[in-house]
Amino acid sequence: MPLIIDRTPVAEDKWITVAEDQAIPADGAVILPLAQWLENREALAGREVGVQVNGDDDLDQVLALNGQVELIAVEFPAFTDGRGFSIARLLRRADYKGQLRAVGDVTRDRLAHLERCGFDALLVPEDRYTPDVLNAFDEVSVRYQGGASVTRPAYPQS
Repeated sequence: MPLIIDRTPVAEDKWITVAEDQAIPADGAVILPLAQWLENREALAGREVGVQVNGDDDLDQVLALNGQVELIAVEFPAFTDGRGFSIARLLRRADYKGQLRAVGDVTRDRLAHLERCGFDALLVPEDRYTPDVLNAFDEVSVRYQGGASVTRPAYPQS
């Protein structure tokens, strides 16, 4: 799947995504499901580790990842599931500085909003990626709400 980091397509991704039923590779940067990371975090000390979360995961456990992992991949299982947007905003408000990656049902019409919520990396499904997808970031020029980088609303406050 094509990876976009900071609005730039990336040819190679150093991160290996590990499914719950897979063994953790002996070396390399790995992205683990939250439950698998919780079970193995002491054994993974000193390694480059990311954690994949979704809207079903305990939010307190997700927020506790702040400062413990270098990457958090937030899964969007379906277009109708927007909980990942909230997870991203909460992590950035909690001052999470690592890479925040959107995975799953990542579509062109949501790329700009994903970025405004705090995502800096987007894994776009192969069948939905074309080079012109990068234009999606600038298609909407007016925003009425704040974002991860601009916390105030666009309208004047009294």
